[in-house]
Amino acid sequence: MHLLIPRHLLDATAPAQPREVFAWPPEEGALPVGDAFGQMLASAVGIAISPLPLIAVVLMLATPRGRVNGTAFTLSWIVSLAVVVTIVVSAGSGADASGDEGPARWTLWLKLVLGVLFLLLAARQWRARPREGREAGTPGWMKAVDRFTPARAAGLAAVLAVANPKNLVLAVGGAVSIAGSGAAAGGKAGAAVLMVLIASLCALAPLAVYLLGGDRSTRMLDEWKTWMSRHNSAIMVTLLVVLGAKYAGDAISGLAG
Repeated sequence: MHLLIPRHLLDATAPAQPREVFAWPPEEGALPVGDAFGQMLASAVGIAISPLPLIAVVLMLATPRGRVNGTAFTLSWIVSLAVVVTIVVSAGSGADASGDEGPARWTLWLKLVLGVLFLLLAARQWRARPREGREAGTPGWMKAVDRFTPARAAGLAAVLAVANPKNLVLAVGGAVSIAGSGAAAGGKAGAAVLMVLIASLCALAPLAVYLLGGDRSTRMLDEWKTWMSRHNSAIMVTLLVVLGAKYAGDAISGLAG
């Protein structure tokens, strides 16, 4: 005589398998994602408040081909920044920009150099500021913006994004900070994408207002342009001094540790 036992009862008698338990804090390397985001934020905001791209977009949007030229400018700005940030983050990660005890020493020396450059750019911006009662000179491209084609608008965006010394130093500095963080590849990629998006707000915001703002968009964009033009020197000098002090201070603290 054979005793038939249901299969589910046999399975219930098997030794229980240990279940995976969620551990906190996470393993080393999981938390530095926040550090990657925090390190690049100052540089991204510094690029985002650049007055020249905002003024360029506003001027283009006021022309008969404003929608096409403004879109071409914005897309080129995003792509140009993305290329620079991707190259620096990839090169830095491949060169062991982060170690077990924090950023590699070469990244600290690079941040020190960038900090000094920020301070030098601040001094240059201060010396070039318009004197009391005088207005800054108008660049030639601003006078010719009515005749721009989409290709020329895209080319101007690339020049302002990566050929402008201030924006290039900011982009490289933010990307080096991402590469030097202890985040995994996915965290660094996410920080790089967020950096490009934040840094592109100077072009994205005016375009969005133009496309979605209706009749009020013209007056709002003109107010933005006027305010940024009037306070350009004060904004950039303050920003560059703060960033220079931060980068140099972080680098000195790391090198002395």
